[in-house]
Amino acid sequence: MSDKLIQSVPEVPYAAPRLRSAREHLVRASAHLWRVRDPSGRVLGHLRLIADPLGMRYRAERLHLATGQFRLVGDFWRADDAVAALRYG
Repeated sequence: MSDKLIQSVPEVPYAAPRLRSAREHLVRASAHLWRVRDPSGRVLGHLRLIADPLGMRYRAERLHLATGQFRLVGDFWRADDAVAALRYG
């Protein structure tokens, strides 16, 4: 038997949400993060899965290259709404 205690739970990757629009597709960036790409392959932003007391939410973000930080576009109940915010925002 081992005396080591597990300090953190490993991240479980979620399946990519299905999008109704065929214009964009998702590419996994981490366990809860996907890059949103348009048909030409250009990255529009990122889609992050966020736990909320009322259920799972989808966060639309853009990477600000100068600072290396994500900028919040918005939180949405549906992945399609988050992707639309990246498409038109």
